[in-house]
Amino acid sequence: MNIIAIIPARMGSSRFPGKPMADIHGVPMVGHVTFRTAMSKCLTETYVATCDKEIYDYAESVGLKAVMTGDHHVRCTTRTAEAMLKIEEATGRKADIVVMVQGDEPMVTPDMIDAAIEPMLKDPSINVVNLMAEMETVAEFEDPNEVKVVVDFNNDALYFSREPVPSRKKGVTEVPMRKQVCIIPFRRDYLLKFNEMQESPLEIIESVDMMRILEHGEKVRMVPTDKRTLSVDTAEDLARVIEMMREDTLRAVYTK
Repeated sequence: MNIIAIIPARMGSSRFPGKPMADIHGVPMVGHVTFRTAMSKCLTETYVATCDKEIYDYAESVGLKAVMTGDHHVRCTTRTAEAMLKIEEATGRKADIVVMVQGDEPMVTPDMIDAAIEPMLKDPSINVVNLMAEMETVAEFEDPNEVKVVVDFNNDALYFSREPVPSRKKGVTEVPMRKQVCIIPFRRDYLLKFNEMQESPLEIIESVDMMRILEHGEKVRMVPTDKRTLSVDTAEDLARVIEMMREDTLRAVYTK
């Protein structure tokens, strides 16, 4: 099976411009994401997808594979799809599964990639998977930069929101506090189908791509992970990640 990972990254983040190249212990953030993702034994190849020459040149300089994409993309999924099609044309081989790993997840581990892919290998009816992690504090639960998810008994997503859901305001304070972790495998054709779907009202309101799938009556399988992880949306997040990764053993594999 041909399973490729694509890390979409661009310098023009509205909340944190230039963050893919932000330094974390001597390595740009996008480097951490790509090196660590590529360690997964499930993957055929790993690529960075970018519209910025600075990111492309960095990837090439350290031996990582990169694909230049257009600068018109608003969503990571469309950039990922463009890169996938270019990779297929260059290699002459279609992908079966495309794992989209957000470029602001520098603490990703190879077993997180493996865990996200596993349900799709076991069940051909699953078209898209997200990881989810437990949040440790109410402050994190209330942070609008963290995408919260509520799931059913099968761990299929019921709803995504940047608001703290489920509610703690009805007298029950001990509620499931789960966040989306943006390691998202798509079946190849479903990624293309997703990009052809019309943007949905709740997707726009919540600013969460996965709501498009739910509003069209389809499923997103959520896979729990107990890995300690933090996505970088702000300079404050970056400082926290630098501290959290200070004793990280995995980065010793790809840094001196």
